[in-house]
Amino acid sequence: MDDPILTMEEREAINSGRWFSSLSPSLRHDILRCAYVKRFRDGSLICARGEPPEEWIACAKGAVRVSSTSITGKQITLTYVEPGIWFGDVAILDGDKRTHDAYAHGETTLLCVSKADFKRILGLHVEFSEAILRLNARRVRQLYGLVEDLNTLPLRARLAKQLLHLMRSYGVMSLSDSSEIRIGLHLAQEELAQLLGASRQRVNQELKSMEREDVIRIEPGGLVVRDRDTLLRIADTDH
Repeated sequence: MDDPILTMEEREAINSGRWFSSLSPSLRHDILRCAYVKRFRDGSLICARGEPPEEWIACAKGAVRVSSTSITGKQITLTYVEPGIWFGDVAILDGDKRTHDAYAHGETTLLCVSKADFKRILGLHVEFSEAILRLNARRVRQLYGLVEDLNTLPLRARLAKQLLHLMRSYGVMSLSDSSEIRIGLHLAQEELAQLLGASRQRVNQELKSMEREDVIRIEPGGLVVRDRDTLLRIADTDH
């Protein structure tokens, strides 16, 4: 499914990414000049744990499901990489192998930079080294935040925070009701439960409770946020 050209929507997702948009025009130009596009169908393997790193990657459309496999052979979803986010640089920088599997979740478009070009740009731009440090510092902060939430917040608050994150990243305004926002990324309840470190049954209970309170609506095609303010209060106050 390779296609050498990003669509306007995909290019906008890359250019508007919080980290990428903070780079200088010359650095962004050098990155984009040597980047190439790859397209994947839903469920396709992008890279596997144990493989040598060959590319630095950004998600331009869809999502990348990052997972590991338990000792029983069950796949555990750790996170989803959303449009505008770059990943894969850690293995290139430390020279080690990929630590997790990555799969396309939905029709997914990636923008890739070869390992050789990544290192070449790193040598040409002092700014790039500092930017990569900032990128990884942000990841460390996010990781500590996730660990803190897991140990201090009840499931209801963690679920609300996750739904707000998904809404910001994949929210689509309802045409019939401007107060409703549909989460465009479809996740099975089992996948949502894995992100929260909880059982599917407990997540289902919390979702049903939020639906009874008219905070969300559960539909066959996904979730609709009906009351964003209440969801924010749940995330902030349920300690």
